[in-house]
Amino acid sequence: MKVAWVETVGSLDNLKLVERPEPRPGRGEVLVRLRAASLNYRDLVTTAGGYGSHQRRENLIPLSDGAGEIAALGDGVTAWKMGDRVTGHIFPKWLTGPPTEARLSASLGGSADGVACEYRVFGENEILRVPDHLSFAEGAALPCAALTAWVSVIAQGQVGPGQTVLTQGTGGVSLFALQFAKMAGAAVVATSSNTEKLERLRALGANYVINYKSDPDWGRTALKFVPHGVDLVVDIGGGETISQSLRALRMGGTISVIGVVAGARHDLNVPVLILKNARLQGASAGNRDQFAAMLAAIAQYQLRPVLDRTFPLADLRAALEHLKSGRHVGKVCIAI
Repeated sequence: MKVAWVETVGSLDNLKLVERPEPRPGRGEVLVRLRAASLNYRDLVTTAGGYGSHQRRENLIPLSDGAGEIAALGDGVTAWKMGDRVTGHIFPKWLTGPPTEARLSASLGGSADGVACEYRVFGENEILRVPDHLSFAEGAALPCAALTAWVSVIAQGQVGPGQTVLTQGTGGVSLFALQFAKMAGAAVVATSSNTEKLERLRALGANYVINYKSDPDWGRTALKFVPHGVDLVVDIGGGETISQSLRALRMGGTISVIGVVAGARHDLNVPVLILKNARLQGASAGNRDQFAAMLAAIAQYQLRPVLDRTFPLADLRAALEHLKSGRHVGKVCIAI
């Protein structure tokens, strides 16, 4: 089978397409013929070795998010049948409950092999059914970005009608956060860096849009739309955006930090954090139970992920470079 392979992490120059034997499922396992994958910012970090001791540094199959169909069943598997359309859970040991070191000890495309390959073996509890209305590429868009947005907006954020969510940019998590917020009956303030992307955000349902490039004080501008401040900020920037996120936030609101696209370090304005009684909370995907709840909601509301471009597996490096460029709107996908 064809496999994208990083012999030593540190550079995209080390990413190769190689042939490897097709695996076989053991007891309690299934073999999935992967049909599509999608990219996340974390894939750029893992191929660069940015997670240090928390990831495999040699002989890594990258990418956490994929979807396909069951091609073989191991002994004892009764919950699945041949041909079922499934997607894998990014943290296969995190089935329920809060995160712990043990539950997050394995991550696809990080400490464990990912899905940039034609076939992969999963434990029978490590996969979930792709909603019937979605394509393989759309199903592959869900495990990391969609689940992180779901946890930020719904599971942790408890967003509902009458509330307001602020999202940043047009990447996967931000667009899913916008979609889930609208699904929950909330208003959305969305930021981006150019007019064309802002129009896409309006088309997806954003109530207010702000160009953060031409308006660096966008946190204050958000208060013109929502004078009392927004209830939740889904912050993908990290270091360089936290201060503006805090400015836009209402008293007692929450900033869900899910990325460090704009930097990993920042001098937090602690007095303002205290004054606003604000909550700063990290979010990194979620457990299997939360994934199942999200998939049920997606099926009920017939929600579709926003897809950008699709590249063949042989062009994975070009796909990662496209993601890194920031030109995308929605999920960058891989056809396998």
